[in-house]
Formats: sequence, C-alpha cells, structure tokens
Amino acid sequence: MFYGQKFFTKRGFIGNDGAPTVLVPAGTFVMGDDDQSPRREIFLNAFYIDVFEVTLARYANFLKATGNMRAPENWPNGEVARNGDLPVVGVDWYDAEAYCHWAGKRLLTDAEWEKAARGSDERTYPWGNDEPTPDRARFGLPYERLAYQNGVAAVGTHPKGTSIFGVQDLAGNVSEWVNDWFAESFPLSERRNPKGPKIGTDKVIRGGGWFDPASYITAARRMYANPDNRADDVGFRCAADAR
Repeated sequence: MFYGQKFFTKRGFIGNDGAPTVLVPAGTFVMGDDDQSPRREIFLNAFYIDVFEVTLARYANFLKATGNMRAPENWPNGEVARNGDLPVVGVDWYDAEAYCHWAGKRLLTDAEWEKAARGSDERTYPWGNDEPTPDRARFGLPYERLAYQNGVAAVGTHPKGTSIFGVQDLAGNVSEWVNDWFAESFPLSERRNPKGPKIGTDKVIRGGGWFDPASYITAARRMYANPDNRADDVGFRCAADAR
C-alpha cells in the first residue's frame, strides 16, 4: 500500500558534474525503527540530492579531470565505454568524499539519506509499504553466480521504486556511503540536522545492494564498513545545501 502523495520536485543541476538533482524540502520526519536505534523526530534543513547514484561515466570524468590514478577496485578495461550508466562501485569512503568535493557537493548525512528514502510518512521502502519486487528494486540476486556487471543495473531502470521526492535507486542495486561515522544508536538530544559521532571506526552505508535480501533494503536499515573498504556492491551519491 502506498501512503502519502508523491512530492516530486522539479529536477535541476547543482554542482559541476552534470548530475540531475532534486530538492528535499525542510521539515521533520521520523528516523529509525524498532530494529534500527530509537525512533525519534528529526528536523532537517532543505537540501539537494542526486537523483541517481554516481555512474561509471561521471566517475571516469572525475578521474580524468583531477589526474587521480586511483581507479575503482576491479575496474575492467573498456567498462566505461560499454556501460557508463552503471553505478560506480569499488570505491572507498574517501574516494566518494573526494568525488563529491570535486563536483561542488558533499556526501549525504545519514539522516538526509533516510529522509530522502522515507519521506515524512514513515514508509518502509522508498515507494511505500508494499514488499519489494523486481520492478521496484534490484536485490536478492545470487552473488556466487554473478559478476558485478551482471548483478548491478543501470541507474534509473527501476522507476517504480522512486521515492516520494523523486530520488531513484535508494533501495537495492548498490549500497551507498554516507558521511556519518557509525554508532549503534543516536543521542536522543540530536534532533536538528544531526551529523552523527565526531569520531568512529566505521562509516554508515545505506540502501542495500543487488545481492542483499529484502530486509536489507528498507529505508531505515543502517549498515557500516571501514572507510577504506572497497566493495563491488557499494557506491554513493552526492548532496548539497539548499541556499
């Protein structure tokens, strides 16, 4: 069942990489659920978010423009030319941060990511409360028999999974680095534009990937990894403050 109205904002272009963005308006939403730290009402200022995950083609432009020779893990020869619309993976948190900085943007906070996926009506998934299906998200594929190129889908190929704000691929396909350090629970006092712990060991990852089960692609699910980790199911997208 789908709760609430669609609130798609007009797409624009914020930053230097040409990626389409949408505005998530200021306001409150409920963050967390019974399994993912205490539920609490959070206020966030308005922000822009990339409609899609950063693609191979856009990441290749970043490497070329900056002279960065640190290609993603297991980057196959010719992959960009053939499949430039696939989301980039095999990048660690520092790579993701560097790209967003180059693009004139930044990584999302943990709270921003969840609001973009969940809206203000506490939906379970970006599209509502119906269970995931293959036309809404890329998930649950057998990792052992699939290479990255066959497991992941091009960005924007699951429009039925679009969030209330018009953001795509927030559930499944590839997981996404966000800015926050991971902690098991949030300080209940942080209710306005929370940015997470000041220090930590692992960074938060959101959204679930192409071989994760349905329980891992909910809007509230939080995962984590060492910021140096480079995996074939983890990418990212960028955000910017609304001024």
